[in-house]
Amino acid sequence: MPDTPPLVTQKQRRLDPVVKLTHWAVALAVLANAVIMDEGSAAHVWVGYALAAILALRLLWGLIGPAEARFSAFLPSPRKALAHVGDIAAKRHTAHRSHNPLGALMIYAIWGTLIVIIATGAAMAGLPPTPGTEHRVEQSGGSAARAGSVIEAAEERDNEAGEDGHVEDGEGPLGEVHEAGVNLLYGLILLHIGGVLFESRRQKRNLALAMLPGGG
Repeated sequence: MPDTPPLVTQKQRRLDPVVKLTHWAVALAVLANAVIMDEGSAAHVWVGYALAAILALRLLWGLIGPAEARFSAFLPSPRKALAHVGDIAAKRHTAHRSHNPLGALMIYAIWGTLIVIIATGAAMAGLPPTPGTEHRVEQSGGSAARAGSVIEAAEERDNEAGEDGHVEDGEGPLGEVHEAGVNLLYGLILLHIGGVLFESRRQKRNLALAMLPGGG
C-alpha cells in the first residue's frame, strides 16, 4: 500500500499570496470605515463595495484556488474545534492542512458577519454616487425628473431630522441589523487577534508576520 503523504504542519505551511492579499485588504477596509470614513458618506459606501469585491474574490478563491486555500481544507466543525481545545489543554500539536479547527470557525464567522454587513449596507445606501453625476444630470434634459427626485428625497431626509439637526438613530430593521453586525465583527476581530497571539506563542512562530508578503 502506498504511503499517504503527511499533512503540512503549521510551521511548514506557506500561505497563498491571494489569501494574504485579501486578508489585509479586508482588514484595511474595515479599519477605514470604522476610523476614517464618516458613516453614511459616499466614501464609506465606496469602501463597503470595495470590501464586497475583496470578499467575493476570497470566496471564489476558496473554490478554485490551491488546495490549502479551498474551503475543503478547513471546513467548519464544532466537533473538531472541541478536539483541538483538548489538544491545546494536553499540549499536543496536531498537523492541519490549513487553518486549525478553531481558526476555521472564526474565519467562517467573520465571513458570514461581513456578508450581513455588506448586504444591509448596500440595501440602505444603494449605488454610491460617481464624480460628475450632478453635472451630467443638469446637462441632460431627460434627467431633470431624476434630479428632482433626488432633491425631494434629500428634503424628506432633512424633515425627518430631529431638533438637533441629526437624523434619528437607526434606519429601521436594516440599520439595526447592520449596526449589530458591525459590533459583532469588532468582537470577532478582537478574538481573532487574541487567537493569533496565543497560537504564535504556542507554535513559537509569529503568525502575523507569516501573513505578510514574503512571510512563511
